[in-house]
Amino acid sequence: MRAFSIFSTPQGLSGSDRQKRRHMLARMGLAWLGMMQVMMFAFPGYLRSESMAPDNLALLDQAIFIMNWISLVLTVPVVLYCAWPVWGGAFSRLMQGRVSMDVPVALGIIAAFIPSAYATWFDNGEVYFDSVTMFVAFLLTARYLELCARQAVGVGKAHRVIEEFRLAVTQRANQLAFWFVVIQLALAFMVGAVWYVYAPEHALAVMVSLLVMSCPCAMAMAVPTAVAAAHASLSAGAPAQDIDIVRLVQATGRISRQNLYASVAWHLLMTPLAALGFVAPWLAAISMLLSSLAVAANSWRLYRSQIRVSCGDWQSAVARS
Repeated sequence: MRAFSIFSTPQGLSGSDRQKRRHMLARMGLAWLGMMQVMMFAFPGYLRSESMAPDNLALLDQAIFIMNWISLVLTVPVVLYCAWPVWGGAFSRLMQGRVSMDVPVALGIIAAFIPSAYATWFDNGEVYFDSVTMFVAFLLTARYLELCARQAVGVGKAHRVIEEFRLAVTQRANQLAFWFVVIQLALAFMVGAVWYVYAPEHALAVMVSLLVMSCPCAMAMAVPTAVAAAHASLSAGAPAQDIDIVRLVQATGRISRQNLYASVAWHLLMTPLAALGFVAPWLAAISMLLSSLAVAANSWRLYRSQIRVSCGDWQSAVARS
């Protein structure tokens, strides 16, 4: 039994897919680098308090002004280069008259970046560069996991059966994600409008948090990661019999449903908190990453369980011989 990893580049991968994988990794790496730097420069803003001594407050405000400009410069390549697939995906879908998960992502980035750039230019207002870079970095991490999972497909009868299952289930999952995005977008703008009427100083932060929460990254990963775990168990184990393939498909379906329904439940839990102003944009981005990692971990559990079963069968066969 050989080790298997979705991060290992498949041997039969085409040149265009290899290039797509490299570009995705480069964008993700740059986004994480930019996020760490911006978070460092945003730290003085976390320390600011009106209760500080006037001289210390004036000195800190000068430092925040400089740090905001540095954060703006660092955020621009993250928004333009790292998030380029988001802009392309959102524009192409809107031109087709459709709404995809790229649309709320693009709106969330715009809603956080443009007011932050405006506040930096005029030195007035809150900035969310840390939330923007964190959102992009976490989003690209989730999408890189999804890309590696989709590319980790083997060959053979069992793998073809798993792929047929993926095609059937993915269509239903995409329909659920579509309506989730539409409802979340409408909710984000309605709640933002209510906050703008009663507490305009918090309206932008609440709307950005809801837009970040509307990104169904975990839902998009629900089926691909479970299917990748099934492919991994086939590639790492002995050739499967027909009854084993049927059981594997059933287990994959069970894990896919767990991933999908759990991610929906997580969004339904966090959305009211974000609407009430209890979830900051950066916390919403972390929530998005944690839900995606939870989906990946649950799918990995399928792989581990199948490997244990294969090891037990192999040991039983050796004992009988």
